[in-house]
Amino acid sequence: MRLYGCFFKRIADMAAAGIGLLALSPVLGVVSLWLHFANKGAGVFFFQERPGLKGRIFKVVKFKTMNDKRDSDGNLLPDSERLTRVGRFVRSTSIDELPQLWNVLKGDMSLIGPRPLLTSYLPLYTVEQSRRHDVRPGVTGWAQVHGRNAISWKSKFEYDVWYVDHMSFSLDMRILLMTVMKVVKREGISAEGQATVEPFDGTN
Repeated sequence: MRLYGCFFKRIADMAAAGIGLLALSPVLGVVSLWLHFANKGAGVFFFQERPGLKGRIFKVVKFKTMNDKRDSDGNLLPDSERLTRVGRFVRSTSIDELPQLWNVLKGDMSLIGPRPLLTSYLPLYTVEQSRRHDVRPGVTGWAQVHGRNAISWKSKFEYDVWYVDHMSFSLDMRILLMTVMKVVKREGISAEGQATVEPFDGTN
């Protein structure tokens, strides 16, 4: 695992991300145009700071699936009201994750690993949960193929730490295959009763 995690995994990530960006460029172009009109000027890409390897902060890039509609006080409306019909489709098919191949190519992320979460969650993790940052975050991961946003935060972090302890080439290939199956079935897109996922508050 050590040699794979320190050397071969990064080479595989770079090769796969480079080939993926080239092969998927027509899809990325069409989706960008689609979202440009659906978001009504709110932009096509979503950039946000996330903690990566060893907690180092980087900017993750995804397709923007929500508009920027606000209430009379200037506050953003709830996710459920800002998620467009086009955005819902892009999310359900996981197309919104494809721009992260650029993060993989840069070295911010890996294809497989714990998902990069909000920086505001950092002080809320237990020592055990924070071990998820011992590896590069991934476009997909062990928690994603076991329920994605439909499982509890506790379970999600347990899956993340388990992956850190068991990372291997064979496990990554297994996760990739399981990810394809999840995407086809469109499972675990959101938490029950939520348009996306309930925020982590350090207890749930």
